[in-house]
Amino acid sequence: MKRFVAFLFCLALSFPLFAQSDNAYNLLPFPAQFSGKDGQFTVTAATRVLVAAKDAGQRTAAQLLVSQLKTASGFPIVVAPTTPALVKGKHIVFQAHKAGRCGPEGYTLNVSPERVLVEAETPKGYFYAVQTLLQLLPTAVFSPTKVDNVAWTVPACQILDRPRYSYRGLMLDVSRHFMPVSFVKRFIDLMALHKLNTFHWHLTDDQGWRIEIKKYPKLTQIGSKRKETVVGHNAENYPFQYDGKEYSGFYTQEQIKEVVRYAAARHITIIPEIEMPGHALAALASYPEFSCDPAKKYEVATRWGIFKEVYCPSEPTFAFLQNVLTEVMALFPGKYIHIGGDECPKDAWKASPFCQDLIKKLKLKDEDALQSYFIQRIEKFVNSKGRAIIGWDEILEGGLAKNATVMSWRGTEGGIEAAKQKHNVVMTPGEFCYLDQYQANPAQEPLAGGGYLPIEKVYSYEPTPAELTPEQQKFILGVQGNVWTEYIPTTQHVEYMVYPRASALAEIGWMPKGPRNFEDFAMRLKEHLKRLSYLNVNYSKRLLDVRAVTQFTDADQLQVRLEKLDSDSKIYYTTNGKQPNTASTEYMTPIALKKTTTIKAVTTAGAQFEETFYIHRAKGKPYTYANAAAEKSDPTKKKLTDGQVAQSPRNKSEWVTVLGDDLEVTIDLGEVRPVTKVSANFLKRISYNDFPPSAVEIGLSQDGKTYKDAISQPVRYPFEGKWGMLPVVADFKTVRARYVRIRAKNAGPAPAGFPREGLPTSVSVDEVVVE
Repeated sequence: MKRFVAFLFCLALSFPLFAQSDNAYNLLPFPAQFSGKDGQFTVTAATRVLVAAKDAGQRTAAQLLVSQLKTASGFPIVVAPTTPALVKGKHIVFQAHKAGRCGPEGYTLNVSPERVLVEAETPKGYFYAVQTLLQLLPTAVFSPTKVDNVAWTVPACQILDRPRYSYRGLMLDVSRHFMPVSFVKRFIDLMALHKLNTFHWHLTDDQGWRIEIKKYPKLTQIGSKRKETVVGHNAENYPFQYDGKEYSGFYTQEQIKEVVRYAAARHITIIPEIEMPGHALAALASYPEFSCDPAKKYEVATRWGIFKEVYCPSEPTFAFLQNVLTEVMALFPGKYIHIGGDECPKDAWKASPFCQDLIKKLKLKDEDALQSYFIQRIEKFVNSKGRAIIGWDEILEGGLAKNATVMSWRGTEGGIEAAKQKHNVVMTPGEFCYLDQYQANPAQEPLAGGGYLPIEKVYSYEPTPAELTPEQQKFILGVQGNVWTEYIPTTQHVEYMVYPRASALAEIGWMPKGPRNFEDFAMRLKEHLKRLSYLNVNYSKRLLDVRAVTQFTDADQLQVRLEKLDSDSKIYYTTNGKQPNTASTEYMTPIALKKTTTIKAVTTAGAQFEETFYIHRAKGKPYTYANAAAEKSDPTKKKLTDGQVAQSPRNKSEWVTVLGDDLEVTIDLGEVRPVTKVSANFLKRISYNDFPPSAVEIGLSQDGKTYKDAISQPVRYPFEGKWGMLPVVADFKTVRARYVRIRAKNAGPAPAGFPREGLPTSVSVDEVVVE
C-alpha cells in the first residue's frame, strides 16, 4: 500500500499521517513537498556515498553524513567519486540539480530501495538535504558511539524542499550571562540541525561588554566585569540582594574568528549586536567621556533592567562607535550589523545642554528625533563599508533610517509599520518568540523573566501579518527566537529554555504558508526529542505535562479539563488527597467538582500534576470593571472567577493589573444569595512597582446600586522583604447579596528612594473567592 501526501508549499493536516515508528517520516521541519513511497533503502557495509569529483559542496555535505553514519553504525562507509559503474549500485548519490527549482537553500531527495539520490544547486542545499536524510535514518544515527542491533534503513520517499523564509534565526544574549566558546559552537550545531541559518549574537549591554576591541582595551578590562550580580528575580527582593561575586568574561578576536568560521561551515551567518544609544552602561563605565556627564562615576550594571545612562550623540562618541564597528565588521563578514536601538531613555539627553543645543542646531522636533539622527549617522557609516544595519523596532521612533532592517519585538506593530514603509523586517514578537519566558507552571519551573509561552503557542505563530498587502508581505524576511539570559546563568539552563520551543520556531520559518496541525507536529517532535537525547541536549520535557482548564456547565457546575500534548500517554488521577498511580481513575472526561478539591494526576509518560480548585459562590460568574486598563488585562473576563488561584508571584500575566489607577470590579452572583466571606490575593513586587493597594473596600448589594455592609480596611505590609501574594479577607455576618464590589486603592507613585521612584505603581489581583 502506498502512503502519499503532497506539501505543495501549503500544509493542511487534520490528523497524524503516518504510523510513528523510529525512522518513519518524523521530519522536523517538515519538507515543502513530500511523497511517501513503499519500501526502504538499506545502508550496509558496502554502501558508498558518491559525489562529483570537483564539487566541494557535495563532498563537504557527504562527509558530514558519512561521519555520523560511520560512528553510529560502525560500517566502513566512505565518500567516493561518482563513476558510471558505482552509480548503478545501491549507494547514496549526490549530484547537481538541473531543473532550477531548488533555489539557494533547497534540495531534492529521492529514496528508493535501489538508491538514495540527493540533488541541490548550492552547498547549502546539499547541507540541508543531509540534515533531512539523517532524520530519515534511525535516531541512533545521532549516537556518539557505535550502536548495535539497529536496522540502518531509510524509508522510501520523494522530497522537493526549500524554506519559506530566507531569515530563520536565534538570538543568544551573552552579556547578562557569558557563554563559553564551546557552548556557542554547540548552540550553532543545534541550529544547523533545525535548518536555522542566522545566529544573532548579543555581545554588549549594560551588564557586560563581551567582545575584544583592540583600539579600546578598557572595554574588556573594565566593561566585561561586574562586581556582583542580583540574586533571584529583579522583582523578588526589596531592597535588591546581591551575591557579592565578581562576574566576567569576553571573547578575544581570535575566538570570534573561530566561531565565525565554525558557523560558516554550517551555513549559518552571524549577526553581531553592539547596543546603542542605550544599554551602554558597560561601555560608559570603561569610557565615561562618551556619556552626557563625563564627571559622573559609572559602573557595569549589577542587576537587570533599563538604565538612564546612554551615549551622548557627540562627535567623539561617533568616532568611538565608528572605530568599534570597524573592528567588528572586520570580524563578521555578513551583511548585517545589529545596532540595538531599543529601550533608550531620554533623561540624560533632556538634561544635557549639549543635546538640547544639538536639537536646536539640527532643527529636530525632540529627543526621539535625536535618536533617529543618531541611528542615521551610524547607518551612513555602516553603509559606507558595504554593510547594512538592523535594529529593534524602536529605531522607527523619530523616523526610520533609509536602509535599515527592523526587528519587531514589541508585538507585530513595528514590523507592520516598517513593511508598509518598504523596509525589510524580521518578526520576533515577545508574545511568541521570547524563549526566556516560562513554558509551564511558573511555580514549578526554573526562574525566568516572566510571561508564559508554551510550545503550542510558539507553533501557532504566523510571522507574515495578514494586515499587509501581498506586495508589503515581501518585506517580511523571516522569524527569530530570542534567548535573553538575565535568569539563565548556565548552558544547561539555556538548552532547557530553548528546546524544543526552537524546534517549533524552526518549522514555522521553514514550512510553507498554510494551516498547521500541532498534533502532527507533536508526534514528530517526540521522535525528534530522541535525537536530542542522543546529542545530550538538556531539553524541557514539558511536552509531557498535564495542564488544567476550568469550564462551567449550564447548571453552574465547575468542571476541570485535564489536557496534555502527549497523545500517546494516559492520565490517572485522584481527588481524595492520595497519590495517584495506574490503578487510580483514568481520566476520560472533565472532572465535575462540588467542593474545593485538590486534583493529583500522573501520566504513563511519567508526568505529575497537582492543583487545588476553589468552589465558591462567584465561580464562573460574570463581572465588570470600572476602567479600561483592567479590561485590557483580562479581556476574556475569566481570571477572577475561574476557580484557579495564582500559585506564584513569578508570572504577572496570571493576574489582573491596573497601572497608575484604582482597581474596581463588580461580580454578579446571578441571584441574591447568602455571603459570609470575600477574599482575594494582591501582588507584592516592590522592586517592579507592583504595590498592594493602600486600602481595600468590599461592598455587597442586592440591586447593584446601593451597597451596604461595606468593609473598608487599610492594607499594611512591610516594603522590605521578598515578593509575595498578600491576602485581604472580609468576614461578614451572613448577608444576602447579588453583587460583590471590590475597590482597591492604588498606592500612588513609587516613593523617593525606591527603584522606580516617581513612576506609577500597579495594583494586581487574582481570584475573588466569595463564600
